[in-house]
Amino acid sequence: MKRLFIIGAVAATMGLVSCEDTVTKDPLDEFINNPEYWSNTVNLENQCNRLYENYYGYGNGAGTNSWFYFKTLSDDQANATFDTWTFTNVPASSSTWAGFWEELRGIGYITDGLKMSSLDEETKAYYEGIARLNRAWQYYQLVRMYGNVPWVDTALDPASPILYGEREDRDLIMDKVLEDLNFANSVITGTSKTTWNNGMVNAMKAEICLYEGTFCKYRTAADNGKAPDAERAKKFLNECVNACNAVFAHGYTLNATYKGNYDSDDLASNPEMIFFKDYKLDLFMHSLISYTCSSSNQHGITKDAFDSFLFLDGKPLATTTLDKNDAAELDAATGKASIAKVLQTRDKRLAAIVDPYLGFKGRGYVRDFVPDAPNMTSVTGYTIGKYDDPAKYALANRDQNNKNYSDAPVFWLAPVYLAFAEAKAELGTISQADLNNTINKLQARAGLPDMTTAPAADPANDMGVSNLLWEIRRCRRCELMLDNWSRYWDLIRWHQLDKLDTNKNPDILLGANVGNIPDLEVDINADGYIQTSKGASRIYEAKHYLYPIPSGQITLNPNLGQNPGWK
Repeated sequence: MKRLFIIGAVAATMGLVSCEDTVTKDPLDEFINNPEYWSNTVNLENQCNRLYENYYGYGNGAGTNSWFYFKTLSDDQANATFDTWTFTNVPASSSTWAGFWEELRGIGYITDGLKMSSLDEETKAYYEGIARLNRAWQYYQLVRMYGNVPWVDTALDPASPILYGEREDRDLIMDKVLEDLNFANSVITGTSKTTWNNGMVNAMKAEICLYEGTFCKYRTAADNGKAPDAERAKKFLNECVNACNAVFAHGYTLNATYKGNYDSDDLASNPEMIFFKDYKLDLFMHSLISYTCSSSNQHGITKDAFDSFLFLDGKPLATTTLDKNDAAELDAATGKASIAKVLQTRDKRLAAIVDPYLGFKGRGYVRDFVPDAPNMTSVTGYTIGKYDDPAKYALANRDQNNKNYSDAPVFWLAPVYLAFAEAKAELGTISQADLNNTINKLQARAGLPDMTTAPAADPANDMGVSNLLWEIRRCRRCELMLDNWSRYWDLIRWHQLDKLDTNKNPDILLGANVGNIPDLEVDINADGYIQTSKGASRIYEAKHYLYPIPSGQITLNPNLGQNPGWK
């Protein structure tokens, strides 16, 4: 019998790797590819369980492969070393590109194997649903990054001519993604929050369909290669609404606190969770907390992000009647730069995301003044307290890599509320009842007045959208700040990527207002704001809407071609 492996050497799949790569890459899992193997549910479970690793949550062990906090290619967060675009030149190879095809080949083995399985049709359909759900997830990310890509729904032999074909239109790929999601929805049931469940399927579908619907509405032929498609946008936005309603039918409710979704050691009892990553002390841990409470200089939120939060009167910075002074004050008792007073007038989520004291070079801060804890600093002055709870975790399980065990949300109710409201607003069918049943629950938790279908204008609205869409987008930004890719990909789908151009938007390089704090060791501008990357710049070009195809892959398969603007 021929011995194969799931996602080891991908051979020439889609021109991913050279012969040398094939020889040196070790397989992750081996199996006998025959009907007997695929007729055993234990084997199927093992192959499907491997797919959980693709939902990184707070990471898998000591590395930084987290869906949270490391979001510095945005206008929300800044890095001390300054992040320009993911690619500024065409790379010869890319582990990102290769990784997707490795996963898709592994999924192809599952779908191919099920065709030879002797299990009953219902059981086979369930496992096919898991495989297709994960195929949809992989292709969604591939299309976001690369646009047109080849479609592969089998574990191809390296000699297959499909490997050397052209890329397919990204719209056709996303239609197939929707087919996969709908199939998964028809066969995956259950309510477990740590395994494949129907709520998770529909939460994923809502996210993907919201992306596709808005991307197709706002794209341009000049920048994205295809003109807007109103009918296609409507189709996917309606699919998003349907998926959200399916999630709502499961009876999830908001957690009492915003921060409790991020700093908990047990999300199983959290009524907002749909699917989460379960970490265990001394068994399976991560490092995310350590990056936000150690002596390493943190990636802080920007002035632009800080200013996006509403004041407690429900008004933005430009129109509020509340105290809008954002300068830190020297706390005589602690000698620290306090922003506690500043936070008292703003959206409560802001106080959950950042600490009440600034931490910057020359004037660090120890969270909650825990004895022996490391002195924290941030490149913007705003240190990130969103994921940490000194009262809950011992210092050793906070400031050390691979010693953190808080659970990570993966799919939860708040993003579904946001998707529903945005999709309905884009469709022009949103009602006050829709807002009350979704976003206004988030507003209430944040201490804010209800949003109406006709909110007042904000002079800061620079996206060319209605006042309502502007406020829904603001709520999404504030609710999901530092979360799971949200801001960067939101700017892509709204056709607003130029917001990351630092020459046009200098506030995304500024940090906190240090006020009259003495003995500063950081650069500040004339208005007292920390300058995070003095002299640095990130210049937007339309080509940045897509990643470049690695040149080595084009050498192996010239039919792939290159994305526009990349040479």
